[in-house]
Amino acid sequence: MPYGKYKDRYLIDLPEYYIVWYHNKGFPEGKLGNMLKQVYELKLNGLEDLVRTIQRQYSKTS
Repeated sequence: MPYGKYKDRYLIDLPEYYIVWYHNKGFPEGKLGNMLKQVYELKLNGLEDLVRTIQRQYSKTS
């Protein structure tokens, strides 16, 4: 997240209530808004672990 209380956190690590709040308020325009929409869908469908698995695999190869 580039700003605010959760600055410097991965979007997938944002609390669910915060993503839902953005969903209800309206996501920002542009790339950040699109990524937040994707995170919302991942969390809504219980797919966060897919992203975390990818993160772990990427950190092992780096």
